[in-house]
Amino acid sequence: MNVEYTGRQCEITPDIRKQVEVGLKKLTRILGDNFESKVILSVEKHRCKAEITVAGRINQVVGLAESTEMNLAVGEALDKIERQVVKHRARTRNIKRQAKKKWVGEAPLPELRMAVGTSTKTAIPVVVHTFPAATRITEAHVVSSSDSVALRPMTLEEAVKEAEFRDRDVFVFRDAEGRVKVLHRKKDGKMELIEAP
Repeated sequence: MNVEYTGRQCEITPDIRKQVEVGLKKLTRILGDNFESKVILSVEKHRCKAEITVAGRINQVVGLAESTEMNLAVGEALDKIERQVVKHRARTRNIKRQAKKKWVGEAPLPELRMAVGTSTKTAIPVVVHTFPAATRITEAHVVSSSDSVALRPMTLEEAVKEAEFRDRDVFVFRDAEGRVKVLHRKKDGKMELIEAP
């Protein structure tokens, strides 16, 4: 725990140093020992201001307080920092303690135990798994596209260039004799020609 003190228009007394160190010692239970803090104390007219910044593993936490006496301002700033750190700690605990879901489907299927064999002496125990009566089937999302179909007859080279130009993985065209052909781009980038009967 490193503490850097700055006094503006005021003197930092040993009582104030002790108050700050005792207040920051409370935070070591939550933040650990490896955090840095900056304490800026200033006096303007009859107002005493205390600004305490704590930087640790979490983001910086700042406590600002203003009072007529310096020890009251320091106490308020330390209280604000402690509330912020406790709030942040509780938030991270709640996030970490949520239950992880292993399976989103239905409940585990019951097991049915039975014995198979001609007699009770030769019977072998068998576990039979049952499947749910209704299975979920997701409906396919189908969108019609006229951009992947050629309107005029094409040669194979023209169709490849047109598919590249339109940036399509599937392109349907007719050759000069009127047969339907499909160009399909595979995952490795090569084009595959499919001829319809």
